[in-house]
Amino acid sequence: MAAMASSTFFFFFLLCLTVTAKKTYIVHMKHQDKPLSFETHNDWYSSSLQSLTATPAESLLYSYNAAFNGFAASLDPEQAEALSKSDSVLGVYEDTVYNLHTTRTPQFLGLDAESGLWAGHNTQQLEQASRDVIIGVLDTGVWPESKSFDDSGMPEVPAKWRGECESAPDFNPKFCNRKLIGARSFSKGYRMASGGGGIYKKPGEIQSPRDKDGHGTHTASTAAGSHVCWETGCFGSDILAGMERAIEDGVDVLSLSLGGGSAPYFRDTIAIGAFTAMEKGIFVSCSAGNSGPTKATLANVAPWIMTVGAGTLDRDFPAYAVLGNKIRYNGVSLYSGRGMGKSPVGLVYSKGNSSGSNLCLTGSLDPALVRGKVVLCDRGTTARVEKGAVVRDAGGVGMILANTEASGEELVADSHLLPAVAVGRKVGDLIREYARSEPNPTAALVFGGTVLDIKPSPVVAAFSSRGPNMVTPQILKPDVIGPGVNILAAWSEAIGPTGLAKDSRKTMFNIMSGTSMSCPHISGLAALIKAAHPEWSPSAIKSALMTTAYTQDNTNSTLRDAADGSLSNPWAHGAGHVDPQKALSPGLVYDISTEEYITFLCSLGYTVDHVKTIVKRPNITCSTKFKDPGELNYPSFSVLFGSKRVVRYTRELTNVGPARSIYKVTVNGPSAVGISVRPKTLIFRSVGEKKRYTVTFVAKRGTSPMAKPEFGSIVWGNAQNQARSPVSFSWSLM
Repeated sequence: MAAMASSTFFFFFLLCLTVTAKKTYIVHMKHQDKPLSFETHNDWYSSSLQSLTATPAESLLYSYNAAFNGFAASLDPEQAEALSKSDSVLGVYEDTVYNLHTTRTPQFLGLDAESGLWAGHNTQQLEQASRDVIIGVLDTGVWPESKSFDDSGMPEVPAKWRGECESAPDFNPKFCNRKLIGARSFSKGYRMASGGGGIYKKPGEIQSPRDKDGHGTHTASTAAGSHVCWETGCFGSDILAGMERAIEDGVDVLSLSLGGGSAPYFRDTIAIGAFTAMEKGIFVSCSAGNSGPTKATLANVAPWIMTVGAGTLDRDFPAYAVLGNKIRYNGVSLYSGRGMGKSPVGLVYSKGNSSGSNLCLTGSLDPALVRGKVVLCDRGTTARVEKGAVVRDAGGVGMILANTEASGEELVADSHLLPAVAVGRKVGDLIREYARSEPNPTAALVFGGTVLDIKPSPVVAAFSSRGPNMVTPQILKPDVIGPGVNILAAWSEAIGPTGLAKDSRKTMFNIMSGTSMSCPHISGLAALIKAAHPEWSPSAIKSALMTTAYTQDNTNSTLRDAADGSLSNPWAHGAGHVDPQKALSPGLVYDISTEEYITFLCSLGYTVDHVKTIVKRPNITCSTKFKDPGELNYPSFSVLFGSKRVVRYTRELTNVGPARSIYKVTVNGPSAVGISVRPKTLIFRSVGEKKRYTVTFVAKRGTSPMAKPEFGSIVWGNAQNQARSPVSFSWSLM
């Protein structure tokens, strides 16, 4: 199991779905405009709805004060339009659905060492320090009976905790303990969208922190965290309510394995809530998304959020497809039931009732053609495990799931309902050709258990979303990658391991893949760093994780991309793969204050009201701006060459290592760009001392404005530490 820290955690549960005349709207109010006649903002919000609806109490879903200034309400479009005309209303936004981004990892991350993990301290001492750190997880709920939430050996609940464990028909508050210290559910946005029983409502569904999906239990047990979500996605109004409660309840780390694509920060619910969390000293980690390897597909790119991509472990679950021509092809599988036996059976491909039979879509296979045979299915369009169910229901006895160009050579193991092997695109093409050309093709499937020390690893997952950052191109994203492929963690016993309704199997643990899995790993590591350095800001913790990340795999080669086996780059892996041991003692950090983030926001061309939506301060004037948003003191660089050939940034480093530390700079970049740094040496005479440096990037004459992106790095190092910042270079016709 991949529990990342001994921290306690609080679970926020959100009802998530996929709507009726009325919709949920999030209303941004001018907080300072509340008339004195109203005792609370909630009273004012209720009054604002009285002229619009006969039942304002029912229409008002949430009142926000910490994560956001305003409320969520159930309104029809005409009512929302009327409300938006009020002088006290800054904006009215329709609710957004955020999708879920869906062991071996402690050893792989180097967290099982008895000493050397944290300079001068052993693992037991760090574990003791982490017991006062609270992680909040917003997800689909929690299965409290899981052994992952056993509180044996845990101390009393941290005194700063202000939350609670909610009661529900299927959730007794006594389920909470010294490990799982709280659980809440937030579902008003979901329930409004379901119309109290409409298209989103499922029979027998109740409001409860209990996990019916499995996703939440898996991410919580990975991070040691806490949750908020429903089965097909989560509504922004519910997420905002969960973040608000987490902030008020006193969490130290927030982990969100969900996202809704890219949007301006003032329209991004998660970015807005995360800003307040950051301001309160809470580290926020979010999944980057599962839309790779397509470029520009990132979610959760605000610079105050740790944006996490996914990589592989050095563990695999081999399985093999043995064809009638005696050739054995390698693949992967988590199937653990009765096998097919050693005797080969017929192999069929694209034989069915429709053009979708190659994809094994529901109803596409002809039972007369596939009964008793292995079916070759192309990956894509529908869930991998769903294809296996289609094959089984049509009478097939096994499945070979073959990648196409879209998924390349990435292999993801699944707990299929029947014997099944997943293979890469190249092998898939060979098997397709065999099935087409051989008069009587046959196949047998063989399963090989678990294999460790796989090389190369880590490899960037093909599904992990990629840069560039389309919201703010001057901020390089993702930030880092972490373990996100074939991750073992706790599971809800309310659903089978495939998540399919027809899967009646029950299991206490399950293996899943996605940036949803990598995100809680980083949340857990942030909790460890917070325990070791409680005085550090969220941006300092982020910097420590980024500047110490590594970019070479276990063969000492540059990280590779599972999509096609090529070398990866910072648009895929960010600063690199996290290294917990080095992150605990990074030597230097790039710190960012709330005021600097506000200056950054004022540099984006937003209106003052838009900035106020995020910052929630009435006196914002944006009198101070950066000339370029890239001037933010970020631990990485994204350089855009457009109308100008010279880009110059100044950064500030804080010494968190020993006094009298001396660092020298090393730069690496493409031949088309000149890079100079002044000064070349930084001398820190005391702990906490800050030093600035300026880096100048010059695009050489003659470089085409349509040149492909290039990458490099800036490293400040000495014998003890290396603080590395990745750099991306882009050219445009601006």
